[in-house]
Amino acid sequence: MKRTLPFIIVAAVALLTAGAGTYFYTIKRAANPPLLMAKAGNSAAGEIVHALGPENAPVTLEEFGDFQCPPCGKISEPLNALQKKHNIRLIYRNFPLPNHVHAKTAAHAAEAAARQGKFWPMHDLLFREQLVWSKVEDARPLFQAYAGMLQLDLDRFRSDMDSAEVQRKVENDKRRGESIGVKNTPTIFLNNQALPANELDPDHLATFVETAVKNAKPSS
Repeated sequence: MKRTLPFIIVAAVALLTAGAGTYFYTIKRAANPPLLMAKAGNSAAGEIVHALGPENAPVTLEEFGDFQCPPCGKISEPLNALQKKHNIRLIYRNFPLPNHVHAKTAAHAAEAAARQGKFWPMHDLLFREQLVWSKVEDARPLFQAYAGMLQLDLDRFRSDMDSAEVQRKVENDKRRGESIGVKNTPTIFLNNQALPANELDPDHLATFVETAVKNAKPSS
């Protein structure tokens, strides 16, 4: 899918500001999965976890990512493809880095979208449009435009972005990462084992996942 051109985004912002209606955006993922509750031991009890794939999948990838991190953006679609191809469990956790000025706000936007059932479409859109919003001085108007494209309630979206609950969710994700040694993004765990940071490219990720899927299958 072509990356949305910057002038289209600017037009969307202008229309949203004027209350002229909502833009529609085609998202590859046809249906957004429900929010899933974390298992005890994986997260704080009762914490919402953003995950694709079956909970009992034999292979789980857990990514700690930053929406403004270029390497995270490069592996976003390959991870989606691996999840669909092998029906693995894919978990995303926020780990905004302080050197990325819009990273935390982007995480808040994703979590605000999650409260309307659109975490994964917003996740995909933020990574797909990373080169656009990461270069502007104030990214919030673009995030609001993206929310409009996803047909979210914009008043609720803006309120949720600034809510204590959303900010707490992002901080909890980051604390979880720090507690298990995460320092940079992307950091990916395959069945609770950290993958080498220098091998988080699409080809190596595919090899890691395919090997794990093969080893998980019962021998005939």
